Amino acid sequence: MATIEYVLGDITAQEVDVIVNAANSSLLGGGRVDGAIHRRGGPEILAECRRLRAGHYGGGLRTGQAVATTAGRLKARWVVHTVGPVWSDAEDRSQFLEDCHRNSLAVATGLGATSIAFPAISTGIYRWPVDSAARIARKAVRDAEIDLIRFVLFDQATYDAFARP
Repeated sequence: MATIEYVLGDITAQEVDVIVNAANSSLLGGGRVDGAIHRRGGPEILAECRRLRAGHYGGGLRTGQAVATTAGRLKARWVVHTVGPVWSDAEDRSQFLEDCHRNSLAVATGLGATSIAFPAISTGIYRWPVDSAARIARKAVRDAEIDLIRFVLFDQATYDAFARP
């Protein structure tokens, strides 16, 4: 059973095997977590993302899917990119958010990773309510077969929501 940690901090500074990127579907970088990972990780990440787009992911990465690249200059070995769902009052998209976590864990396990760091997927520009995202994320990783799962949270309110029992 995995050890689950919650930390307030910068996901790009984590010393883990895998950092999960809350990516946009283009895989070509963006804002917030995605932009920070690409900036700090360097051009190697973008180069691999471009190769993915030129191949199997020509149409981009679908919501809930996950794919790995190098971590470039990050302290991690790999970055697993996943596209979170945009919040909707009219449609339940929680399965997609759960898929982001489960598919990221499956990719990480396939790589032989023993530790992984997640951001609060979809809670930024995609407007997912933090309390709901925290419940979904905790449920999705509960039975993971990886040694360490770390949620790296960017502000105190988000940390409080994830760390709440």
